[in-house]
Amino acid sequence: RKVAATGKPMIISTGMASVAEIDETVRVAREAGCEDLILLKCTSSYPASPEDSNLLTIPHMRKLFDCPVGLSDHTMGIGAAVASVALGACLIEKHFTLSRADGGVDSAFSMEPEEMGQLVIESERAWQALGKISYSPGEQESKSLKFRRSLYIAKDMAAGEALTPENLRIVRPGYGLEPKYYNVLLGKKVKQAVKKGTPLSWDLI
Repeated sequence: RKVAATGKPMIISTGMASVAEIDETVRVAREAGCEDLILLKCTSSYPASPEDSNLLTIPHMRKLFDCPVGLSDHTMGIGAAVASVALGACLIEKHFTLSRADGGVDSAFSMEPEEMGQLVIESERAWQALGKISYSPGEQESKSLKFRRSLYIAKDMAAGEALTPENLRIVRPGYGLEPKYYNVLLGKKVKQAVKKGTPLSWDLI
């Protein structure tokens, strides 16, 4: 209550707390004046195992308490922390040491500078990769559509000549009709002379 009453943002770790205890904490903090609250999913074992991390709790917690959620991570390495970003974590807490060899209470599971740097890079990449729900080619992907296969004339053809497996081929690039039309077009006749290497289009049939 005293911290919440300052009006400053609060970060609250939920290690070992039940859902009822978290609910009580959030309600008390908000009633006391805290408007900016982040909860951290936390497994209070040192080090924590990935199997005990239960990161799927993060989106559930975010929806249940209507606030941003992060991860207080005591696992080794950066895998769990990066995965948490994909599940909506907006903040990651990690123990840090200049050197595990120097010893200390938390040294065994603390990150060294190079590892922390990798966590920063990879968690940002994970966040950038989330993007949006999309099934169509993106702007950069559109440039690669030409590398798809499509239907091309494989031999010089005279007007009225029928398409056969010998003169109709599925090759790159993707400027011709889609390969799914191959069987439909076999036996169809071209209405004009066509040179070998011409991408097939409906106006030639």
